[in-house]
Amino acid sequence: MKIIVFGAGAWGTALAVSAVRHPVGHRVELWARDATQAAAMRAGGEHARYLPGIRLPSELVLRGAPATELVAAGADLIIIATPMAGLRETLAALQGCQGAVAWLCKGFEAPQAGSAPPAIGLLGHEIRAAVAPLLQAGVLSGPSFALEVARGQPTALVAASEHGPVREALVQAFHGSTLRVYASDDVPGVEVGGAVKNVLAIATGLCDGLDLGLNARAALITRGLAEMTRLGLALGARSETFMGLSGLGDLVLTATGDLSRNRRVGQLLAQGLSLQQAVQSLGHVAEGVYSARTVVQRAKTLGVEMPISEAVVALLDGCLQPTEAVRALMGREPKGETL
Repeated sequence: MKIIVFGAGAWGTALAVSAVRHPVGHRVELWARDATQAAAMRAGGEHARYLPGIRLPSELVLRGAPATELVAAGADLIIIATPMAGLRETLAALQGCQGAVAWLCKGFEAPQAGSAPPAIGLLGHEIRAAVAPLLQAGVLSGPSFALEVARGQPTALVAASEHGPVREALVQAFHGSTLRVYASDDVPGVEVGGAVKNVLAIATGLCDGLDLGLNARAALITRGLAEMTRLGLALGARSETFMGLSGLGDLVLTATGDLSRNRRVGQLLAQGLSLQQAVQSLGHVAEGVYSARTVVQRAKTLGVEMPISEAVVALLDGCLQPTEAVRALMGREPKGETL
């Protein structure tokens, strides 16, 4: 099976390394959008910026090429490992692709300027429907830190697509002794889980940074899961998806794991750093920072209440200080525990 991973960030690189190690013997190419980056990785034998110390297999082919060359390269499976901001352009370039396509990015796209009716942030499958409706595609998601996958530590993911051949291709490509891949046809549910958990992880990092205790952390995660589920149901998802890997699983990992960039943003804000200082100190993209506002905007268009996410947006915008955000959540009127 020929697999191309387009985007040589931490997650794309880790997944390419995992595919090369698969016992079936896939032919795997990792494409960096920057030819200089590809050359540096080739020369150094590692991704020094994002995965230092992880040796790249000699069988992994490294290339520096644009998305416009992907269709001509011919592959059984193309994995888009760009940030959310690059998904639309890449999908548009793949309109003539005959193989399976899947993206890894998690979040809502920033609203497109100049669109009518008024723009809203779209999920990956909604972008695909708009720019490449004939493409056989899906999403690979779930609780996964890139470093652990690159190390070959046990991980479980969800391959979600409305197209059976895409789900089968993802399972064939990655399911093995250290990486389990479960199939799902609930694309909205899997994508909402991946998008919202990043925002909730910022809130949980804030909680931990303020040393509010484990009770507060548990409450945030549980009520955050309710927020996630409400939004997902409004977008056509199934409730059981949010009790699985791409919902509860990814939320728990991102909200509590020390490798979580989004959680780290919350911790740094609690320490008094500005948002700019917090983001700059990471050296990586924290998708929750960029998608939080879009998550809340999309929820409001659907009449979905998301108080934790709204508090995160107010915090990121500088409208609330960390302790004020906590007071705003704790001061809400009592209500029954429902979705």
